[in-house]
Amino acid sequence: MDSAAVLQRKKPDFYVVGPRAPGKNQHAPQVQSKSLDVTKVLHLLEDPLTANLKERHIFVLKKLLKRNQIGFLLRELTGLARILDICAEKVTDHPEYVPIVCEALRICRLPFLKERASDELNYAQDVIAFISHLGCLMRVSEADVRLQLLETVRSFFSNVAGQPRDGLQPTSPGYRLQLLEHSDLTRSLLLSITLLEDQPAVNVQLLKTLQLLSGSSDLNCALILNVRGAEAICLRMNQPDLSGQVLFHSSEILWNLLESGSKAEVTAQLSRMECVISLKDAFFHKLMNSSLPPDLQLRNDLLVITTLIAENPNSQLLESLFLIELMVFITYPELKSHNPLVRNLKLSYNNEDLKMKKLMLNLLVLMSRDFAALQLYREAQVMRALLVLVKPPATRRERRSASRHWSPVQQEELQLQALATLSTIAPLILDDYMVCQGNTHLLLLLDWCVKQDPLFGQGHDSGRRGNKKPQMRHCIRLLRSVTFTGEESVNQDLCDQGTISQLLGILMQMEACPDEEDVVTLEIKSDIQLILSVLCENDMHRKELFGSDGVEMTLHFLRKGCSKFYSGLGHNKLILSTVDCVWSCVVGCYTTEDFFLAKDGVALLLHLLISCPRCVHGIILATLLELCDNPNTAPHIRSWRDGVGHTAPRLLLHLWKQEEQELGVTRNNGGGIEDPQNPILGQYQQDLQLSFPADAPSAAVMEISENLRAKIYSIFCKIGFQDLPGLSTKDYVILSIVRRYLDFKVSEVWEEISRELVLDDVRPVSPDLESLGDICVTAEDTARKAMAEQESILEQHEKENISEEALMYTEIKSHCKHRELKAKSWDNYVSKTSNYEVLKEIKAQRKKSMESSKLEDEGLIPEENFVGRVIAVERTEGHGPEGVNVTVARTSMKGADIKLKRQQMST
Repeated sequence: MDSAAVLQRKKPDFYVVGPRAPGKNQHAPQVQSKSLDVTKVLHLLEDPLTANLKERHIFVLKKLLKRNQIGFLLRELTGLARILDICAEKVTDHPEYVPIVCEALRICRLPFLKERASDELNYAQDVIAFISHLGCLMRVSEADVRLQLLETVRSFFSNVAGQPRDGLQPTSPGYRLQLLEHSDLTRSLLLSITLLEDQPAVNVQLLKTLQLLSGSSDLNCALILNVRGAEAICLRMNQPDLSGQVLFHSSEILWNLLESGSKAEVTAQLSRMECVISLKDAFFHKLMNSSLPPDLQLRNDLLVITTLIAENPNSQLLESLFLIELMVFITYPELKSHNPLVRNLKLSYNNEDLKMKKLMLNLLVLMSRDFAALQLYREAQVMRALLVLVKPPATRRERRSASRHWSPVQQEELQLQALATLSTIAPLILDDYMVCQGNTHLLLLLDWCVKQDPLFGQGHDSGRRGNKKPQMRHCIRLLRSVTFTGEESVNQDLCDQGTISQLLGILMQMEACPDEEDVVTLEIKSDIQLILSVLCENDMHRKELFGSDGVEMTLHFLRKGCSKFYSGLGHNKLILSTVDCVWSCVVGCYTTEDFFLAKDGVALLLHLLISCPRCVHGIILATLLELCDNPNTAPHIRSWRDGVGHTAPRLLLHLWKQEEQELGVTRNNGGGIEDPQNPILGQYQQDLQLSFPADAPSAAVMEISENLRAKIYSIFCKIGFQDLPGLSTKDYVILSIVRRYLDFKVSEVWEEISRELVLDDVRPVSPDLESLGDICVTAEDTARKAMAEQESILEQHEKENISEEALMYTEIKSHCKHRELKAKSWDNYVSKTSNYEVLKEIKAQRKKSMESSKLEDEGLIPEENFVGRVIAVERTEGHGPEGVNVTVARTSMKGADIKLKRQQMST
């Protein structure tokens, strides 16, 4: 059949009349009134009979694109994707298809069109597939197609809303970006980077596009990392590029991946040897050839990426010689060097150079975890360069005579950064630190910190000019990190240079300004106390150097109490460091101990024990226990009283009770032992049924160090268990448990051994098994004896309560009787004054009473019928009221009547 006839037969099928939306613009171009069926076009391109009709294809495709000048329909995207694929395949042999593909990509910049509101959801998968097909067009070797594609992808980020036309609505802004994250477009663009080595302009545009994609979505970053995108970008960042855009966009992409993607994955990909070498070449190229601010910023960005790689333990910074070549620049200009690289380096001493210097110092800290790097630090004399940076600044005359260098503000920032770096590095290379006289440098810096310098201390968070608190803070931190290593030569050198007295003077000088209680000040104070504790802990001579001034310092801080413990400024650390300073610097030396006791130091510790939170009780009790080795301590503890009159033994027993409640120890209503088999066992230990290895402490042993009961028991062993003042009956009940704590703990350990043997299916030999049984029986007997003692204490307390109750009732009866007599006397008085007959009778009785009184004086008539007040109580062994003998003052009723009558007659 003739092909022309086929075309003539099929031609009418390409055009269909599309319905015109009512009420729309009737003056639209006529092409809009006809709808070209995408399926028919696709059939034309794929049919073997018409596949080679290039002119016809181009004509029809142009018609199709002209009809879709305002955007593509969502329902046609699947067919359009196939049409673009076919055209892309034909581009290689037929360049005439290039304008068609470019025009289609240009139209893709416009929002897609929907006929119904539900089309966005219904055709979401089609849109995702279409966007993924767009990425595949990067395989087309034509630069125009690639550039147009990249421009189209970047247009997705404009979010320009389209205008509705002919009954069609544009998709919502951001619709394509949401679906782009679920497509393979980002992955395809990243993989195409290997195809652009001979197209530098396209490569730059591709990097711009990838920068947009990586900065807009975490999912895009994940897609890039899944195909090792960070590694691919880094390996090609040094490609020849006259514009310098490749390196800039590559570094921005890496930044986006670090910020929005998996930091661990990015650093793992960049830690490969090839990537590190690529970063090294890029950095040194910028270091030696940059002078403009954008280039200097890019240089610093590359250094930041390098420091992030250094956090990865598998980084190849040493193996790639990157760190070795960087050492000469880290120590410059503090150390002179004849390296030709340094001679060609031109520092402007601007802010970007300052940032680079600080980043290099930070890199030293990150690489200090590698022992090979520490050896490199020794060879490069890093310690010497850092100590030069921490020196006090030069005088004004020296600044004028010196060559161009860092400004005072910049020098201050470098000084603080160097001190922070030394805090990490100095403990790792103490030999270099001592060779360079690091202690001397720091003590001189401390002397400078306490002086006023109006030209320094204004470039950091110092608050006002002349304030060098940040320098002091970092200097004290460095001293703390060095002394905490425990190296005796370092600590001895500090003490030989008078560090103890110098630190005490600084501390009290700061304390003289109470208005400056901020976070930094409190940190400095607590760090100074910790340094003093480390220096004096195991040396008697240093404790003597601490002396009375040091004791006065600790007493001063103890008097402050813990009212600001939860202020959030660091008062909690200051309290802990103060108690630790007492423990390490005062305890163990009789001179300082006696002075501490004479100044009521024990009373201050006990007052602090009452007011401080539970987390501080352990260290305070441990300090008191160490002080109890001094025989003068026990009287101070026994004589102490708090504000309401409670004694130290009662306070300790109260803490014991709280501790047992926290542990869940079972006690009866009176506070005594309830289970004789587990007299001091907590709920956690009862629930823990495990067998511990031989080299690990068991739960019973660990419990001693985890709570306060062992410390309280030890203090009572020092002050005694007898004749303790201020204890109640319940306190004596608890005291009976405390006195036997060691016996109970020993039996608890043996019980734990027996239980573990059972859990391990181990049967001891008969003698050992019998001994274990005897130990358990003895422990239970001890607990029962303690229970009997507690019951006796409670019974005695009950008897005392009954006796006091009986005495109270007797006094009440006496008062009632006395009131009855007074009432009767008043009635008699009223009756004799109101009735004459009664008065005559009373007068007769008075005469008779006078005669009777004479006989009583002669002892002829005994007294009878008396009343009186209780003046003494004597307890007997009887029960109830029978066990009480009451002595009262005797008063004769007759004598009282006579006296009353005489008074009435006289009136």
